[in-house]
Amino acid sequence: MYRELSHLLLFSDLKEDEILVQLAAVFQDWDAHNYRTKEELVGRIYAQIKRLLDLATACGFDENLWQCYLTWLLMTNENSFTRTCERIGASDGSVNHFAKGDFAVFHRLMHFDFSPIESDLGIDCFSTVCRYQAIPKRDRMYNRDISQQVRALRAKLASASDENEMFTLVTNYYRQYGYGVFAMNRAFRIDGTQNGLPVFLPISNIDRVTLDDLVGNDFQKQELRRNTEAFLDGKRANNVLLYGDAGTGKSTSVKALINEYYDRGLRMIELYKHQFQDLSALLGYIKNRNYRFIIFIDDLSFEENEVEYKFLKAVIEGGVETRPDNVLIYATSNRRHLIRETWKDKSDMEHQGDIHRSDTMEEKLSLASRFGISINFNAPTKREFDQIVLTLAERHGIVMNEAKLLAMANTWEVRHGGFSGRVAQQFIHYLESLPKESLT
Repeated sequence: MYRELSHLLLFSDLKEDEILVQLAAVFQDWDAHNYRTKEELVGRIYAQIKRLLDLATACGFDENLWQCYLTWLLMTNENSFTRTCERIGASDGSVNHFAKGDFAVFHRLMHFDFSPIESDLGIDCFSTVCRYQAIPKRDRMYNRDISQQVRALRAKLASASDENEMFTLVTNYYRQYGYGVFAMNRAFRIDGTQNGLPVFLPISNIDRVTLDDLVGNDFQKQELRRNTEAFLDGKRANNVLLYGDAGTGKSTSVKALINEYYDRGLRMIELYKHQFQDLSALLGYIKNRNYRFIIFIDDLSFEENEVEYKFLKAVIEGGVETRPDNVLIYATSNRRHLIRETWKDKSDMEHQGDIHRSDTMEEKLSLASRFGISINFNAPTKREFDQIVLTLAERHGIVMNEAKLLAMANTWEVRHGGFSGRVAQQFIHYLESLPKESLT
C-alpha cells in the first residue's frame, strides 16, 4: 500500500492523519518487521478501521466501505486537476497523463489484497469492511446526498476495467458536480474563517419540500422560480427580498429552491447578520467555483442603533468590488424596508446631532432598494386558509368530515396566531397526534 501511495502525483497531498496514509504506514512497518509485537500493529489497524466506520456512518456508506472511502477521497480532493475539470472538463493536455497514473494507483487500491496481513495477524477487519452490510438508518442520521453519490460512483469505479475508464468516470463526475464540500452538499452555514478562508459547515438535515408542496402564493412562487432559473441559465438576475407576515412561507419558499435546482448546480449558503464581516471573504472564495450560489439571509431586520446594514449595502451593490456573477442574495423579512422606522425619522428637525433626519431615513430605506425584486407574502384570507387546511389534510391522509375539520381549524387559528400557512401546518401535525377514532 505504501508503495502505491509513493506513485501518486496530483493526488499526493493527502494529510498525515488521513486513514489511507496511516494504514500505509502500518503496512510499511509490517513489511519491514518494524514493530515490537503483532498486537501493536493490530491496535493501529483497528484505530483506522474505527475511523473508517465512523466516516461510513456519517456519510451512509454501504457494501464495500474500503472502496466507498477511496471514492470519497477522489470526490473531495482539491488539486489543479480537479479544479480544471470542474470548470471546463477533462480537455486534452499533458496533465491527463499524470492523472491516469494516479487513477491506476486508485484502481489497484480499489482491489487491494488484504489477505496476507489478515492471515499473519489473525484478523478479519479488512474482509468485513469490504463485505459490509449497514444497519438501516433514517435519512436524518446521515447526509443522503453524499451517500447516494459515493455509492453510485463507487459501484462504477469498482467495475472499471482500467485507469482509462476510471479517468472518464471521475472526470465526468467533476464536470457535473465539481469536487469537495460543494459537490456533495446542497446547503451550508459559515463557521467563521480560518487562514482568511471561510469554514463551511454542510447542512445535512434539509427539509425536502419543493415549491409545488407549498399551498397558495402562486404568483410569488412563479416570480421566485423565474428569477432563479434566469440566474441558473447565466442570464441577468436580481437579488430578492421576500417580505410580509410571519408564517406565510417566505423562508420555506427559498429553501425549496435548493431541492428543485440542486442538480443544476445551485447551492445555498445561510448567513446570519453577525457574520456580515465574513461576507467579502466568502464572495472571494466562491466566485471562481463552477456553481451558482444563493446567499440566504433569513429574518433580516435592523434596529435603529445597528449599522451592519451599511456593510450589506456596499456588498450587494455600491462597493468597489462587484458581486460575482455566480452569486445572488435572497433575504426574508417581516419588514418591507428591513429597518425599524419611527416617526422621528420623518422629521427634518435636529435629533441627536443629525440635522436632517429625513436623510437618515433615506439612507436606511436604500438598503431595501438594492434588492431588485421584492415579493410580498400576505397572510391568507379565511377562504384561502380553509383551502390550505383541506389540501394539507388530504396530503397527510387525514380523513374526517370537512365541516368538522374546518371548524377545528378555525378554533386552532384563533388560539395560535391567526391565518397563516404555518398555523395550518401545525394544526395538521396536531391532528396526526390524535387517535384516529377521535377524528370521525
